[in-house]
Amino acid sequence: MQAYWKQEMTKNSPRSVPVAGSHSIATAAQSVGVSVQTVRLYELRGLITPSRTSGGTRRYQAKDLARLQQISELIDRGVNLAGIGIILELESENEALRKALAKQSHRQGAD
Repeated sequence: MQAYWKQEMTKNSPRSVPVAGSHSIATAAQSVGVSVQTVRLYELRGLITPSRTSGGTRRYQAKDLARLQQISELIDRGVNLAGIGIILELESENEALRKALAKQSHRQGAD
């Protein structure tokens, strides 16, 4: 697993410190077996939104890698990118509804 190193300025010289769980686009692409261009296409289509460094470099966290894996599995099942976008949006809405329902149930149980 490749770690991302950021520069941290100390009193006398810059020092590199690892940022755990942050991966380059090449590492992210390799982890799911797609090309870097494919990962960029997924971002262009709004399927994934990696964080960026102050210099604009894409950085992929564990949640991004999981989403890339999910996209790859859906493509393997024959779903096109438009369909994947709809599926991911519905899953996100479903998760938000589950959290709201759990919160509501918790409140009712406390009364």
